[in-house]
Amino acid sequence: MRTVTKIQDLPPLLRPGGLILIVGLLTALKLYAAGHAHFVEDEAYYRIWGLYPAVSYYDHPPMIGWWIAAGQAVFGDTLFAVRALVIASGVIGSLALWRTASILFDARVAGWAVLFLNASLLVGIGGILATPDAPSVFFWGLSLWALAELSVSRNANWWLVVGLMAGCGLLAKYSVLFLGAGIVLWLFWVPEARRWWRAWQLWAGGLIALVCFSPVLYWNHAHEWASFYKQFGRAGGGGYTAKYIFEFLGALIGLLNPLIALPAIFAAPSLFASLRRRENAASLLLLTVLPFLVYLLYHALHARVQANWPAPLFPAFAMMAAVFVAGRAPGSRVWRGIATGGVVLGLMVAFVVQVHAVHPLTGQFARKDPTFQLRGWPEIGARIRDLAAGEEAAFVVTTSYGLNGQLDFLLSDAVPVVQITERIRYLMQPDPEETLFDRPGLYVTEKRRDKAGQVEKSFRTVEKIAELERTVKGVRLEDLVVYRVEGRTGPVFEPIRYR
Repeated sequence: MRTVTKIQDLPPLLRPGGLILIVGLLTALKLYAAGHAHFVEDEAYYRIWGLYPAVSYYDHPPMIGWWIAAGQAVFGDTLFAVRALVIASGVIGSLALWRTASILFDARVAGWAVLFLNASLLVGIGGILATPDAPSVFFWGLSLWALAELSVSRNANWWLVVGLMAGCGLLAKYSVLFLGAGIVLWLFWVPEARRWWRAWQLWAGGLIALVCFSPVLYWNHAHEWASFYKQFGRAGGGGYTAKYIFEFLGALIGLLNPLIALPAIFAAPSLFASLRRRENAASLLLLTVLPFLVYLLYHALHARVQANWPAPLFPAFAMMAAVFVAGRAPGSRVWRGIATGGVVLGLMVAFVVQVHAVHPLTGQFARKDPTFQLRGWPEIGARIRDLAAGEEAAFVVTTSYGLNGQLDFLLSDAVPVVQITERIRYLMQPDPEETLFDRPGLYVTEKRRDKAGQVEKSFRTVEKIAELERTVKGVRLEDLVVYRVEGRTGPVFEPIRYR
């Protein structure tokens, strides 16, 4: 399937200059949104990871915390700092994808792949969010790039790079384990790849990946394997159901971008034919994707697959669509139009949503708006700050990690904010002295998650003093309840439960 296309023979949009322009403009838009759009709940929580870097955490491996810490070291405790390396990874990841596709296929495929990835809704819109998906996508893509360099150059030293990139990916998210399974499949399936079993660099690369992952293993060993139980316990173990499979497939197609998903689907027959012929490029592309995709399909037959989980597969999906379009577009106005339309659609949606994230165009969609988590928090923070000052509160306690993260950022220079439940999430952070809670404070909660009854076990007085509306352009999103608490009667923190 390897062809050769000269740069000068490409349409302007697919040449390096055109790609740099498109990616550069999209990156500039992301930089603006990153510095002005408020956090979603998970980002606010991971911001605390950055303030307290650790070898690992309960929810995920530590890479996103390390990225955030690096951004905070340069830009301070700001919105932009939390997202800075996420945006940089998008630029570097696009370059790596271009190189991967150009050496496995040709420059035409590479150009379309970069455009398709940046026009995918999950990357084009969600490319500013500081969650573990960002480093997971980044290091998965760099691992695939190193494998492509290895397969073309036949230089065994590339295995050391593969091991390092895959190991860093494991420090981002456990799902990168499926990439390792895909690499093993490729090594067995492609005759010319089997020679690597005899190369010491292959085994050294595996050792490097294991060494990279060792902090996570150490943390889990020290904490009764809590993170492994949490994440690997998600695997569908109940009865089969068709309830979620179509939801998963619909979300996958929608977030990839329907006009990009279409050529990716049409590429499947020819790619699988190349796989049966054991051709290297198609086999590498498909087999590194297959284990994780099979797992997601299996999970969807038992339980809901979260929309962000397939994110590491998107560079490969973009490349699959590019392989089909590059073969058809030069002689087919229909496919050239579909491909161009997909890119235009994705970039337009990205532009509208990024601007909408900073300057809401309307509030009429309320909680159906995908940006609703960003809304109304500065106003909520200002009102709670005033309440804390008026009540002479020494602290704010919460009972949900997302709200705790939001308030910790908004009130960081006013009063300490502490989640008294799920303390396993905060092992990296020293507990405040119990004497802090001998003074009056506030309990803040979303109305739908009110646990005032639980707080009453620790304080003699738990008195509602306010209900606050979180709104966007005058439209109600949710209600928050504020209680005054005082008179500590016992332990404030919920006991840590590892499982």
